[in-house]
Amino acid sequence: MEQFSDLIKNRRSMRKFTDQELTQEEVVALLKAALMSPSSKRSNCWQFIVVDDKDMLEKLSHCKEMGAAFLSDAAMAVVVMADPLASDVWIEDAAVASIMIQLQAEDLGLGSCWIQVRERFTATGMPSGEYVHTLLDIPLQLQVVSIIAVGHKGMERKPFDEDHLQWEKIHLNKYGGK
Repeated sequence: MEQFSDLIKNRRSMRKFTDQELTQEEVVALLKAALMSPSSKRSNCWQFIVVDDKDMLEKLSHCKEMGAAFLSDAAMAVVVMADPLASDVWIEDAAVASIMIQLQAEDLGLGSCWIQVRERFTATGMPSGEYVHTLLDIPLQLQVVSIIAVGHKGMERKPFDEDHLQWEKIHLNKYGGK
């Protein structure tokens, strides 16, 4: 991308992927973006699990009752976790890392989609985080915030239409801004 504004306009959630695998360079670039993500007091409380095994991607696609099935078709997933004992703002730090991965994916011409895990449930009612913990042998102190599905775009999406910006949600100096 030539400008950051183009990057954020073009980044759209992608739930359809091709069969093409990611290159090693693409994977490294995505992981560098995650590891360079800012965190409170540079606690770096986040950790990541890269999943490219097709059987495991299929199993992970059942982490939520709805909204994760497309994960089985992704080339890769990055499970974003954080340690609440390392930072009181672990949720925010993991969220920032998640979007950094997505922005890097877009910059590489790849598609991505955030799958919310924290505070979600499987079809059987099990907490999604517990399901992912068990599946990936995650230590108890780490909490799963999201899974970022990444792959080559399987469809075209139009850039965000700036005509739909909700300027009424911006306030100047105080709420209501008068």
